[in-house]
Amino acid sequence: MINITYQKIDTPQMIQHAATLEGGAICVFVGTVRNKTADKQVVRLEYEGYEPMAVKEMERIAMEAKRRWPVIQVAISHRLGVLHLGEEAVVVAVSTPHRKESFEACQFVIDTLKQTVPIWKKEVFEGGEEWASAHP
Repeated sequence: MINITYQKIDTPQMIQHAATLEGGAICVFVGTVRNKTADKQVVRLEYEGYEPMAVKEMERIAMEAKRRWPVIQVAISHRLGVLHLGEEAVVVAVSTPHRKESFEACQFVIDTLKQTVPIWKKEVFEGGEEWASAHP
């Protein structure tokens, strides 16, 4: 399951998709909207993306994770649109036979997603707004 959505991400469904009888570990990353960036109070985030290319790139990342680690299943969902404090922006779930590989593959997926997937984040603060870099 790899998708872009404008709806609330169903995290339990993402975990269920990653779960297999062969897997002894499921590592899950949930990225949420925090209330501060540096010393600025965040009001909301606004995500935009080029959906066809974003999905294709997320699929490529999942395949690369499967090539590098004994990944059994990968689930990735990223939300676009207006998100408020505490809401989930991205969920990654990775299953492997053992925990070490699950942690490593999950970190690879989220780190690579932030670097290469065409999704852009605008942070709206109490006193203004700015487009955020993937790696500030």
